[in-house]
Amino acid sequence: MVEKVIATESALELIEFLKQKHGALIFHQSGGCCDNSAANCYLPGDLTIGAGDVYLGEIGGCPFYIGKAQYEYWKHTQIIIDVLDGFSGTFSLEGSLGKSFLSRSRLFTDAELAELQTE
Repeated sequence: MVEKVIATESALELIEFLKQKHGALIFHQSGGCCDNSAANCYLPGDLTIGAGDVYLGEIGGCPFYIGKAQYEYWKHTQIIIDVLDGFSGTFSLEGSLGKSFLSRSRLFTDAELAELQTE
């Protein structure tokens, strides 16, 4: 099964730390001016997921959503969530730790795209 979103080992370690500290988490990538098209990590009650959001899967046991407009731009890629040292100015939970989640991507192969179209 092709995963639309995955996370690096460093990101998974940070997610686990945040889960231990805060409990359940959700991720959202919207592409708005304030979040720089990066994945942001929230507590479930801090963000309303609606009809304009697309569920991509889970990373570290946490649901990951992307805004519909961003999904149209990224749908041909696998999103890879990584983490960097340094605060990027987002509202994401890791910012207080001096860390920032970063979205990378890679193009799906033709075979992967074909598999995704059958889902």
